[in-house]
Amino acid sequence: MKGEKTLENHREYLRKPEWLKIRLDTNQDYRGIKTLMREERLHTVCEEAKCPNIHECWATRRTATFMILGDICTRGCRFCAVKTGRPTELDLREPERVADSVKKMKLRHVVVTAVARDDLNDGGAGVFAETVRAIRRKVPYCTIEVLPSDMKGDDESILTLMDAKPDIFDHNIETVRRLTKSVRAIATYDRSLAVLRRVKELSPNTPTKSSIMVGLGETKEEILQAMDDLLENHVDIMVIGQYLQPTRKHLDVVRYYQPAEFEELKKIAMEKGFRHCEAGPLARSSYHADEQVDPESRLRHDRLIEEEDHEDQRI
Repeated sequence: MKGEKTLENHREYLRKPEWLKIRLDTNQDYRGIKTLMREERLHTVCEEAKCPNIHECWATRRTATFMILGDICTRGCRFCAVKTGRPTELDLREPERVADSVKKMKLRHVVVTAVARDDLNDGGAGVFAETVRAIRRKVPYCTIEVLPSDMKGDDESILTLMDAKPDIFDHNIETVRRLTKSVRAIATYDRSLAVLRRVKELSPNTPTKSSIMVGLGETKEEILQAMDDLLENHVDIMVIGQYLQPTRKHLDVVRYYQPAEFEELKKIAMEKGFRHCEAGPLARSSYHADEQVDPESRLRHDRLIEEEDHEDQRI
């Protein structure tokens, strides 16, 4: 009937609570990084995924998460704003451009992520590894975190990436087991856990990390089970953030968690045995990532920064 409201054409949307309002700061640092990204033809997940922390990270912390392997993902996860389709881009010079940009920005910690590239035999692991090596050559004081897809769980791809020796390996389970099929595309809960476990087998001293979004309809018990599942697979760092609907085509927010609830989840995670837990309404996998590097790596890289600063002053 004309004018009749149906589930298809009428959905109730939850209004964002006060604590999710973001104060924008587009200062010179922010504008400089944005200009550099465009000049070098680089993509960042900060922009592509509409990250709510982009202004804090770019303007205040001067950190950024580079998204390599193009900006078109072969998967269509229902929570993600990154474009989906058939990728046409594979730029083998991209690792050097990323490394040059990290050097210009004088980053102390960089996160390298990528769209899922199921069209490539190695899921993009080779380009990931070359990017890590290029940054290591040009910016030895910078710690490097990688955030790949599951690469379809291919062991050779995992070996290729880990051979580059990143400082942190990050792969997100995204949500609790029950909701995985409705939230993620192609990826499975158990395969993600297997990837995290395999990385720890290959490199026991490399911190591993994973994130979940809340607000998609999960229960507290399911969140606690996800914590246990990650710990059973030797994950060191957990991130818990609020799911924010990027567009009306994506999954609805079922509810917004209170800041106190995030504090409680963080407390539980630490008591269960995680080395670090970042939990909050705007927490994302790369948020405050520079604070999650192990102390020995931080001291080593701080010494290299001091040496470079002294060299710059002499010149």
